[in-house]
Amino acid sequence: MNTTEIFLIAMLIIFTVPYLVWRGFKTDYYAPLVVVQIIGGILLGPGVLGAAFPAYYDFVFNPQVITALNGIAWWAVMIFVFIAGIELDLKQAWAKKTETSVTAGFALATPLVFGAVAAIGMLQFPGWVGAKGQDWQVVLGIGMACAVTALPILVLFLEKLEILRQPLGQRILRYASLDDIAIWGVLALIIMDWERVGRQAAFLIGFAVAAVVVRAIMKRIEEKDRWYVALIWLALCGFAGDWSGMHFMVGAFLAGAVIDKEWFNEERMDLFRNHILLAVMPVFFLSTGLRTQWDVGGMAVFAAAAVLLVVSVVGKLVGVRIAGRILKWDKGEASIIGWLLQTKALIMIIFANILLDKEIITNETFTALLLMAVGSTMLSIPMVTPKLKKLAGLIQKAG
Repeated sequence: MNTTEIFLIAMLIIFTVPYLVWRGFKTDYYAPLVVVQIIGGILLGPGVLGAAFPAYYDFVFNPQVITALNGIAWWAVMIFVFIAGIELDLKQAWAKKTETSVTAGFALATPLVFGAVAAIGMLQFPGWVGAKGQDWQVVLGIGMACAVTALPILVLFLEKLEILRQPLGQRILRYASLDDIAIWGVLALIIMDWERVGRQAAFLIGFAVAAVVVRAIMKRIEEKDRWYVALIWLALCGFAGDWSGMHFMVGAFLAGAVIDKEWFNEERMDLFRNHILLAVMPVFFLSTGLRTQWDVGGMAVFAAAAVLLVVSVVGKLVGVRIAGRILKWDKGEASIIGWLLQTKALIMIIFANILLDKEIITNETFTALLLMAVGSTMLSIPMVTPKLKKLAGLIQKAG
């Protein structure tokens, strides 16, 4: 077979297998399709199916096919991160800055500290620090990975639970939005290339100037033209971010963060995000799965993932509960908010991908973080659903 035919076989596998599992086993309650796709990527990768059937793996995922898949994955994840930047609602966060900053601060700092402590324990053993990584980068990176909330996936979950447009859902989005900014700020610090600091300074200055120009243009053109200009702006920022030595995804996020959500029809933006998730993001999930490895020992990776899952969940719940007591929330709210902020999936995987690309962490560390992200995301809906019903019952009784 030629490369085109093998590529299409890979695409058939990518789209068919997760869908059949999702529909056939009706996993939507505890594992939405996006989670099944991520798990599918892991299972189809070299660590599981590739190890069991190496001939299959070498045939389907040969270097030419992987190169083609990576190109699609890069563009898909750039668009997704770009949308996450656009969806940041800083106006609402500023309008209620005290409540938002207290909650977001504890929701981020507590799991970050817990995760950093776990990372220090992991570093007592070899195999977790990448070829170009330093201990402080790995500790801070793992700590931040434990604190991440995936804003785009959170939006999908809030829609599924029918609370996205309700006051509680909007509050949760405010907290996650503020944490998103901190996540990308810490990432920029971790991957700062001190040998190319001049380029990075030039990128930031140039970006600030260009952002003013782009915002002025966007205000003056029709919405249908804004979509085209937005994608041009995305490609430019991604290139500039990578050229500076940071990462194209940092550029993609910044490109979206300076664009106002109000410039686009909300329904169209939701459809655009969902279409990206449907049509091209599964390729990113597969390419992510192809990077999983277990060379330090499968049990060691699973043990690390289990520890990180515990500290990330407990850290987030403790942090939000502290915020709830300070702000005197109603009974049950802290638990619901804490569990929904566990949705790490995409943003944490993107975060870990960047650390792996920069060789700060190893494939084994990446695999442990990936398993942790999948586990925490799968817990969100099953834990929150009964709590929301209980809270609704309490509100009805009070009414």
